[in-house]
Amino acid sequence: MSTTPLNATHDANARSWLESANAPGADFPIQNLPFSVFRRQGSPEAFRGGVAIGDQVICLGAVAASGALPGLAGEAVQAAAQSTLNGFMALGPKAWSALRHALFGALKAGASGAAADAVKAALIPLQDIEHTVPTRIGDYTDFYTSIHHARNVGRIARPDDPLTPNFQWIPIAYHGRASSIGVGSGSQSQPFRRPMGQAMAPGAAAPVYGPCARLDYELELAIWIGQGNAQGTPIPLAQAEDHIFGYGLLNDWSARDIQFWEMAPLGPFLGKNFCTTISPWIVTQEALAPYRLPFTRPADEPQPLVYLDDAGNRAQGALSIELEVLIESAALREKGLAPARVSHTNFRHQYWTVAQMVAQHAMGGCNLQSGDLFGSGTISGPTPEQAGAIIELTKGGREPITLAGSGEQRAFLHDGDAVILRGWCEKPGFARIGFGESRGQVLPAIG
Repeated sequence: MSTTPLNATHDANARSWLESANAPGADFPIQNLPFSVFRRQGSPEAFRGGVAIGDQVICLGAVAASGALPGLAGEAVQAAAQSTLNGFMALGPKAWSALRHALFGALKAGASGAAADAVKAALIPLQDIEHTVPTRIGDYTDFYTSIHHARNVGRIARPDDPLTPNFQWIPIAYHGRASSIGVGSGSQSQPFRRPMGQAMAPGAAAPVYGPCARLDYELELAIWIGQGNAQGTPIPLAQAEDHIFGYGLLNDWSARDIQFWEMAPLGPFLGKNFCTTISPWIVTQEALAPYRLPFTRPADEPQPLVYLDDAGNRAQGALSIELEVLIESAALREKGLAPARVSHTNFRHQYWTVAQMVAQHAMGGCNLQSGDLFGSGTISGPTPEQAGAIIELTKGGREPITLAGSGEQRAFLHDGDAVILRGWCEKPGFARIGFGESRGQVLPAIG
C-alpha cells in the first residue's frame, strides 16, 4: 500500500508569515492547508476553491489568475479554483502534492517572490465567507465499520446476537442519498426538519405515522475520493490510498424509530435520507501522514481475506484522529453557555481501514468517481463515553444523559438542538492538524 512519506510540509518547526497560522492550538497551521469551496458571505460571487491558513482563506481563483505558480502546481491551482473540486481531485496525488508544496513555500516565513505576493493578495478572512458542498457528489456510500458501535446498537436491537456474522469479514456499507448532503459549520449551521415517517412501537399491533421520536446523530468521517477507476476494474488494496483525496467530518443523522422498522430486510432508507451534514474543509491525505498507525486485529478474531490484507495496510493503514461530539440545546444557546461535550473518541478504534473500504467498494467492478463521498460509519471506542451516537450513550433511550451547563436530559435529540462534531490530530514532534467543525440544527417537523 502506497502512503505519503514525511516531507518538508510536515516540519513542526515551520512557521508562516501569517501570524494567525502560528497560534497554539489553531486548526489551520501551515502544515495543514485544507481545501473547501467558498464565496464571500451573502455576495453574488461565484463559488470557488480555497485553502485555509490561520484565520484566512486563500482564494485559489485569484492565485490562478496571477499565473504565479508554474508547472504542475499551476495546472493544479487552475483546476482547484473552479466551482467544485472534482477536476482537481481527478488530477491525482502528484498534482495534489504539487499544489500543497507550492502553497507551503509561498506561505512560509521569509517567503518572497511572485507566488508569495499572489497568495498575500488572495487572502480573505474566514469570518467573511460562506461554504457550499465542495464537490459534485455523484454517489454517497455510508459504511458500518466500528465493532464497538455495532455491538452497542446490536445489543439494543438483538440482545442475544448483537454482531451480524459478516461484520468481521467485510466492511459493510449501503448507498445513501447525495441530494440531502449539506455543509454546516460555525454560524453557517445546516438546519433540517425533523423527519416524518412510519414506526412500530414495541408491543404494538400496527405501525403509526408521525414525526420521528428517536432522532439521533452519528459521528463519522467524510472520506473524499480523488481519482476514480474504470467500471469493471477493481482497486487493489495496495493502490487504494492513491484514490483517497482527503477527510472531513460527517454527521449521519438517523431517525432510529423509522430506521428500525424499515430495515426488515433491506438497509436504511427514510431513516437516513433526510439530511447528512458535512464539515466544509477537506484535510488532505498528505497532511495526515504523521498520524498513520499500524492496523492490527486480535489473533483470536477473523483475519482479513487476502484481497483486504497487505503488509502496507498492516504497517500504517490506521489513522489517529481525535473526535468529539457536543450538543448545544436551545437553553444553552439562549443563556450564552458553551455546548455540552457528550463524547470523545478516536478513529484508530475502527475495525476496518479506509483503504479496505475503498478496495471492498470497487472489488466487484464498481466505478468510483472523483468527488464521491464515503461515510466512515459511526466512530465509537471501547468505553461508554467514547460512543459516537446518542442511542449508545443512553442505551436505547433508557438511561438519558445530562447536558453540562443546563442540567437538561436527553434520551434522543430535541427540536432546537444543534450537534457539533470536531476533529483534530496531535502528537509530540508534529503540528496539530484541525478539521474545523460540522454543525447541524434540528427544526420541528412539518406534516
